[in-house]
Amino acid sequence: MYNVVVSGYYGSKNAGDEAMLAAMIEVLTDVNPQVNIMVISASPDDTARRHGVEAISWLDVSSIWRALRRADLLISGGGSLLQNVTSGRSLYYYLSVIALARFLGTPVMLYAQGIGPVCGSLARAFMRRQANGAALITVRDKGSLDELKDLQVTKPAMEVTADPVLAIHPVETAIGRKILQDHQVGGVRPIVGISVREWRGWTAYKQVVARAADDIVRNYNAQVVFLPMQVPEDVVTSKEIARLMEEESVVLTEEYTTNELLSLVGCMDLLISIRLHALIFAGVMGIPMIGLSYDPKIERFLASINEKPAGDLANLTHEELNEAIAYSWKNREKIIKKNNELVTGLRVLAIRNAEEAVRLMEKGKKAE
Repeated sequence: MYNVVVSGYYGSKNAGDEAMLAAMIEVLTDVNPQVNIMVISASPDDTARRHGVEAISWLDVSSIWRALRRADLLISGGGSLLQNVTSGRSLYYYLSVIALARFLGTPVMLYAQGIGPVCGSLARAFMRRQANGAALITVRDKGSLDELKDLQVTKPAMEVTADPVLAIHPVETAIGRKILQDHQVGGVRPIVGISVREWRGWTAYKQVVARAADDIVRNYNAQVVFLPMQVPEDVVTSKEIARLMEEESVVLTEEYTTNELLSLVGCMDLLISIRLHALIFAGVMGIPMIGLSYDPKIERFLASINEKPAGDLANLTHEELNEAIAYSWKNREKIIKKNNELVTGLRVLAIRNAEEAVRLMEKGKKAE
């Protein structure tokens, strides 16, 4: 039996991070059924119920100490944990967990991380020290590898793989269709999903998205559905944009499981998203996507499928978003075929994260 502790942004009702954890658990146990997983979580009871694993509080230092002392490996990831743009304090927390594991002699793997940006000399020095002490680093895109090189991280083996969620298998759309029917969405009209988030209190991008959503209804006779990835935050932003629209739209307000969200995305004819993992869900489900960037991780994922964002939230225009929508609508079949081929390759790389983690533990056992 191998004991693994997983550190990440779990238990905070962020659908993307919960999907990452679900994918990690699924693939790790597929690769080796003898893996026992303990998750450090903001809500241990919710994590245990949702994922069927043991969980401890991210504030319970004594329990984290005991878990790391027993562990064969600390997995830090996935996601964008090691950056200080969206939060200045979280970087120090995740690096401190890594530092504690190293102090206790527990090997550390940075698992499919999206690295950076890391700003400030102190933060960069702490990051460099802890990353150089890792046993293995996999990153989900080349931009993250470049960031590590810029930070002068040189000691561990490093490899570009893919986001863990890309290892999830597509699901049936029946659940999603039922949810949409309950909200009077369905029938023969096409459905366009929009997934948004609040960002720095900016309002201009919301007006652009609202205007484009009106054009979608008018130009394509489509139904617009706002899909929240973090509840209630995304619901608030979605309702704000919906109020700016002149045409009707539907805002989904509930918290959905990973499978429900995948199924919902699978019912869409097009997905427009600021949220990274909504875009990844579209990739998994074979749905054309349009990304709006607020962070390098959006550009990096889209680059992995040979696409670019329609624009940046800081200066997004109605013209460029409408142009991206028109192109995607006209070329849906070609885009689906191309994306499916590329995502198949990314799925292999996403599974490799788990294979490398298990290999690292097996190597440690043999050395004992």
